[in-house]
This record gives sequence, C-alpha cells and structure tokens, in this order.
Amino acid sequence: MDHQDELARRFERDRGHLRSVAYRMLGSLSEADDAVQEAWLRLSRSDVGEVTNLTGWLTTVVSRVCLDMLRSRKSRREDPIDTWVPDPVVSRLDPEEEALQSDAVGLAMLVVLETLSPAERLAFVLHDLFGVSFDEIASILDKSSAATRQLASRARRRVQGAPTGDGDAGRQREVIEAFLAASRTGDFEGLLALLHPDVVLRADAGAVPADALAASRLVRGARAVVAQALLFSRMSPYTQVATVNGAPGVITVLNGELFGVMAVEVRDGRIVEINILADPARLQALEN
Repeated sequence: MDHQDELARRFERDRGHLRSVAYRMLGSLSEADDAVQEAWLRLSRSDVGEVTNLTGWLTTVVSRVCLDMLRSRKSRREDPIDTWVPDPVVSRLDPEEEALQSDAVGLAMLVVLETLSPAERLAFVLHDLFGVSFDEIASILDKSSAATRQLASRARRRVQGAPTGDGDAGRQREVIEAFLAASRTGDFEGLLALLHPDVVLRADAGAVPADALAASRLVRGARAVVAQALLFSRMSPYTQVATVNGAPGVITVLNGELFGVMAVEVRDGRIVEINILADPARLQALEN
C-alpha cells in the first residue's frame, strides 16, 4: 500500500467523526460534506509524517474550514435568522435504537447555535460536544485559552436558556401521535392540551413568498400554534412519525416526495418547540 492509499484509508476511518463536527458547526449537510472534502484535499497535499494524532489534526483542519464558512455566511446572509431551520437528519432507525448508536444533536440546539458568533460556536461545539481542550481550540481561533473559555461559557448560557425537551423518546412519540391525531380531527382543545403555553413554532419555507400559505414564519404561544396546526390539517393524511435527528419527529410525504420535516421538543408531556423545514430545494437535496 503506497503513502496516498494509507492516507485515504486513515481519512475514511475518521470521515464520520469529521462530518459530525462539521454538521454541528454548520447545521447544513451539504456544507458539512464540502468541509470534509476540503479537509481531505488539505491532507492529500500536506506532509503529515510527523503528526502523531491524525484524528486531532483533521479535526483542527475541518474546524478551521467551518470557521471560514461561518464567517462568510454571516457576512452575506440574507434569509431571516429567526425562521431559519437547519438541515434535519431523517432516519429509518427506531429512536431508542438510534439514541444508542449516535450522539445526534437536535434541531432545537442547532437553531440556537446559529445565533452564536462563529468563534462562540466553534468553542462550544469542539469543547462541550467533542471534548477538545481549550488550548487546542485557542490555537484555531488565535486567542488565549482564557478568552476561549469565555467564548464557550457565553455560548453555553445561550444554549441552556433555549427551550429543550426531556429526552424521553417513548413519551415524545406518544405526544407526537396524539398531536397528529388531534390535527386530523380539528380538535382545538386537544391540540391546546398538548402544547406548552409558551411553545415556539419555527417554519422555514425558503424562497416561498411571505404571503403564501406555507411561507416561513415564527409563531409563539399555544393558541397561535394551534391555529397554525389547524391551517395545515389538510396535509395530515400525508404525515407520519419518523426519526429526526435521533428522536421522534414527523415527515410529510406527498406523491412520493418529501414535503416537510418537523422536529419536536417535548418536556413533561407537552410540546415546547417545533421546527419545520419546508424549503422545497433543501428537502429535495436531502433525498439525493
């Protein structure tokens, strides 16, 4: 086996880890794949003969690539951040089984991460989600370890202040199934009972006109969310429970095509947050 083949073998061993880092950094599956591919290109052009920890080296490289991508995104972003929903990961695995097999991160956390500065996001993701030391992160950000700790601490406070579920996949499935049943029958009071009073619904429909039925929107409060759910009740025959980012969620499939993906956070038996991706272009990309 020649040197390039050995590098390729070692890179493939780390590809899943690198994609996980990039996805959490970017919230986009296609951009995560681009970042991983760029890491491979840099590896193939580098002399890593003296590198003792190739996984760590590659993690640093892909993190720097993601940092550049985040900074570029912040400078050119045009879509409203309050209705942007990250790319969901839809799986056929049972939620309980997937929870044992992966460290999936929910869309609700990714939504919060999108509000952080690029440096805060990198510090939090690498340290809190992947256990990278602050000294290593500081070298990526070209900051002191103390400053890097502060970045992660600020990010942590933002994440902890966001609505989150209790992680009970079985209970979450029950609540979602009850929510779908109430939507199908137009049961206003039934829907209201399943929602936390301060529930937040975020829908990302991409470039759909703002006055369209399925336009992007941010809805707060149980009664407003119920009204929204009843508005879309005609799509309920095409909805089904699926695994979204490692937890029970909902997909809508119409004429064999993915029409929407809904991630739900449930706490104490009530829905506290709903994130919906209904952007046709991004949904089509998920299926390819």
